[in-house]
Amino acid sequence: MADIARKTGVSPMTVSRAFKSGSLINKETRDAILKAAEELGYVFDSTASNLRSKKTDFIAVTIPSINNANFADTVGGLSSVLSARGFQILLGYTNYDVEEEERLIEHLLRRKPQAIAVTGGKHTRRARKLLENAKIPVIETWDVPAEPIGHFVGFSNAKAVRGMVDHFVAVGYRRIAFIGGDASRDTRGTDRRHGFIAALKDHGLDASRLIDAGAPPISMREGANAMGRLLTELPDTEAVICVSDLSAFGALTECQRRGVRVPDQMAIGGFGDYEIGGISVPALTTVNAHARQIGERTGALILDLLNGEQTIADVTLQPQLIVRESSR
Repeated sequence: MADIARKTGVSPMTVSRAFKSGSLINKETRDAILKAAEELGYVFDSTASNLRSKKTDFIAVTIPSINNANFADTVGGLSSVLSARGFQILLGYTNYDVEEEERLIEHLLRRKPQAIAVTGGKHTRRARKLLENAKIPVIETWDVPAEPIGHFVGFSNAKAVRGMVDHFVAVGYRRIAFIGGDASRDTRGTDRRHGFIAALKDHGLDASRLIDAGAPPISMREGANAMGRLLTELPDTEAVICVSDLSAFGALTECQRRGVRVPDQMAIGGFGDYEIGGISVPALTTVNAHARQIGERTGALILDLLNGEQTIADVTLQPQLIVRESSR
């Protein structure tokens, strides 16, 4: 700051004020200070200011995976809303592990974020206690928790899959299977599995065709392997619903390798409306969970809460069933 002050002929205090939004410094002086900072490679250190105000400029976020297009879209939507108001995201990923989520929540809260958004509504007892005692806005996303900690922006994963089951049954499929991951780790995948079982039982159909694809995240390879087991062990299956479009694409390629015609001999449904599902041949029937909208609505709710006046209610989205060529 002293270097910039000497270069521009102002005081260090004026330099400090120039980096703060809303300060009463004329445009010519501010532009000169910012130009000098650029030339000197200076980056404003907000630590002291944050200590005085007891506020930071970031929002903490946890997601299960950093290479999942749906969660990337959610973070993108969240960032677009928050960055416009000067906030940055401090991101941690849990790898679908609730114990890791607990550790991340503790470390993120030590950084004193102004709010925290977590993926899902199921946590360890200690993680839940940490969030309850954080005294900042807490938003649970991608779920509609039975007992929300603070606020939520999400949807019912069970109901979303039920909608696909209802459609499959309506068009004539009866022997329907489900491919999913380790039920003890992927809580949203578990909810989809439960929705599948409940829907088939309501239709009076067998709900036992459950293929475990392993530990999440479930990739195309795991989807292909699970489809191989399904075709070998339950060859009379007419349709399969997969926990995600990635596993569904893997299942599709395994059918193609084995000469199983889709959808004539096997219908396939995915979840998430990934880009790959829309361009595969045949294109995948799927569920659009409005991933980016989850992020945007979460960002808007956080800003509303930080303004001290909640005018936006908790958000329950309605996923959209998209019927494509992989099913009737």
